[in-house]
Amino acid sequence: MGHLRALTVDQQVGLLFVILFGALIVVSAISGLVMLRRSEEEGSSRHIRVKAELRAIWAGAIVFWLAWVSGALGATLLFAVFSFFALREFITIAHTRRSDHRSLILSFFIVLPAQYLLVGFRTFDLFTVFIPVYVFIAIPVISALAGDPERFLERNAKIQWGVMVCVYGLSHAPALLLLEFKNYEGRGAFLVFFLVVVVATAQRTQEGASRWLRRRPVARHIDRSFSYRAWAIGATTAAIVGAALYWTTPFKAGQALVMAFIAAGAGSFGEFVMKALKKDAGVPSWGNRSAITGAVGLLDRVAPLCFAAPVFFHSVRWYFQFRG
Repeated sequence: MGHLRALTVDQQVGLLFVILFGALIVVSAISGLVMLRRSEEEGSSRHIRVKAELRAIWAGAIVFWLAWVSGALGATLLFAVFSFFALREFITIAHTRRSDHRSLILSFFIVLPAQYLLVGFRTFDLFTVFIPVYVFIAIPVISALAGDPERFLERNAKIQWGVMVCVYGLSHAPALLLLEFKNYEGRGAFLVFFLVVVVATAQRTQEGASRWLRRRPVARHIDRSFSYRAWAIGATTAAIVGAALYWTTPFKAGQALVMAFIAAGAGSFGEFVMKALKKDAGVPSWGNRSAITGAVGLLDRVAPLCFAAPVFFHSVRWYFQFRG
């Protein structure tokens, strides 16, 4: 591990991409061979699911590569686009009225770009309070000026919650690129890579543990497979993976283990919360209305990251400020 940490930034990036894309090529090839050996009827539904998962992982890997090669500015713009489409998917299943149009215009075309501008200019103290304080006050004020009191609290709460998850939460991912620590200059993208890997590991491990363990669901009406034991197994596995990746971070192995556990646990709970929202809306996925809205289920993929990113960002920043 000492040799890995001694590599230059370019060497570490090259090694990561060789491992990442190499593993994806191997997994894709094995998956294709396995599906060819099975009959069409036997593996059709499973094959479709596996192909969808592999496409999502390939897309995520390519996005990470694009974020790296485009630098901090390009990555910030890329995540801003993700926030726009994620918020669009959220709003498509939220109950809004004509009188909410001004609040929605504020959210999409003023709040979203302003939040990412604050990230790009590294005004971290302001960007962390801009939405939870100023925007959360502005949205109901704009809505009240429209003069429509019907379901006022519900409508505004949904818009606020969408902005909080899709804009505020996701904007912390590119903010990781801009954090600077002693002896870790120019390596911010590794923190994003670390975050995505541990969150994805927790999700996949938790899903596998839920199928293997005797189910004791915490909230049966929201998700019959979510249990504390499966959550703990997923977060612990992600913590071990994070400890193994400590050489990509400014952490020591023990610190990386703790940070990975915090991020993975927050991401898993975040996805659970989003499942509750989908149950309330009566939809199986955020992209279920693609024929009408063009939604592609992006929010289903990034929902855990929307919750994990702010928790991880502030944990990292506060820890190193305290240590400094």
